Amino acid sequence: MPSCDALIVGGGPAGSSCAWKLRQHGMDVMVLDKASFPRDKVCAGWITPAVVEALQLDTAAYARERVLQPITAFRTGLIHGRELETRYPATVSFGIRRCEFDDYLLQRSGARTLLGRALKSLERRGSQWLVNDSITTPLLIGAGGHFCPVARSLGAQLGATEPAVTAKEIEFEMIPEQRAACRVRADTPELYFCRDLKGYGWCFRKGDYLNIGLGREGNQGLAQQLEEFCAFLKQRGRIPADIPDRFHGHAYLLYGHSRRKLFDDGVLLVGDAAGLAYPESGEGIRPAVESGLIAAAVIADAAGNYRREALQAYPDRLRAHFGPMAVVPRSAVSEALRNILAAALLRSRWFTRRVVLDRWFLHAHS
Repeated sequence: MPSCDALIVGGGPAGSSCAWKLRQHGMDVMVLDKASFPRDKVCAGWITPAVVEALQLDTAAYARERVLQPITAFRTGLIHGRELETRYPATVSFGIRRCEFDDYLLQRSGARTLLGRALKSLERRGSQWLVNDSITTPLLIGAGGHFCPVARSLGAQLGATEPAVTAKEIEFEMIPEQRAACRVRADTPELYFCRDLKGYGWCFRKGDYLNIGLGREGNQGLAQQLEEFCAFLKQRGRIPADIPDRFHGHAYLLYGHSRRKLFDDGVLLVGDAAGLAYPESGEGIRPAVESGLIAAAVIADAAGNYRREALQAYPDRLRAHFGPMAVVPRSAVSEALRNILAAALLRSRWFTRRVVLDRWFLHAHS
C-alpha cells in the first residue's frame, strides 16, 4: 500500500505551493487531483509581484514558453458609467493563463502526482489517514477549491449556508477578425463595477487570448447580469460582437465571510478550500499561494506531530498575515445611497488609484 509524509488533495496554486515548500523540507509529498494537468481553470488570471516573489518565479524563463502579460494600467468605472484610465510607471501585475501556470507550479513542486483521480473515500485510522482505500498518510491537506472534499469532511456545508461569491467567465483564443475588433489593450485590464457594488465584471486581454467574466455575491440573476455586461462591452466597442457563449461558473468564499473549520488532527485546509479570497477584489491566487506556504512552515515546525494542538499555529499565522477572521456584518447603507456613492467615488481619480486599485486589487502595501 503506497504511503507518503503528506497527501495534498488539489493541484492548484495552494496545493502546489505547499507541496513545493514541503519538498524543500525533505518530505515525501503526493498530490491527488481529479483533473489531468494541464487543465482549464476558470479564473481571470493575473498575479501580482508579491506572488512572483513568494514563488521565486524566474519571469524571463517562464515567459519564454508561456503567457506572462505585463500589466501597466487599468480601465475602470461603473457598468454603463464613465470610465477612467489609470497608468503606472512600471509593471504592477502579470496576466497568466491558469492552464499553463498551474501545470508549471505542479511540475516544479517535485511532488509525486496522482492525476485524474478523485478523492472517493477517507477514513481516520489512529494517527493515519486511509485515502481511497489505497494510500496511507499522517497528514492530509485540503487544497481542492471551494468544493474541496476535505473541507466537506471537516463539516463544510458546500453550497448550502455559505455566503459564496459566484462568477461566470470565459477565456478563448481570438481569431484574426476578433483581434482586430477587440479594443481592449493587453497591458490594460478593464474592470466595471455593478451599481450596487456587490460585484464587478472584467475584460482582460492576454496576447491573442481574451478573458471576460462577472462575479457577484450570491448567484441570483447572475446569468442575466453577465448577458447585460457583455452587451455593454459590445455597445462600447470594447470586445468583438461574436464572442463564444460557453461561459463557465465557479464559486469561492471571501476571507472574513467564511466559518469553515480550517484544521483538526492530521488535516488542514489551504486556499479557496479555506475561504481565503480577498474580500474587496475576490482574488484567490495570492491568498492561495501564501496560505500554502504558511501551512508548509507550520507543518515543518510540527516535526511529525500533527495533533490539533501542534497545528493550532496555522490559523494563528493566517490571522497574523491576513488580519482578523471576524465575519464582516452586512452593510446597513441603503441600495440607493450605495449607488450614489459608487458613482461619485469611481469618478475620483485619487480614490480609484489609491483605494480601488492600489489597496483592493494590487494590495500594494501588504
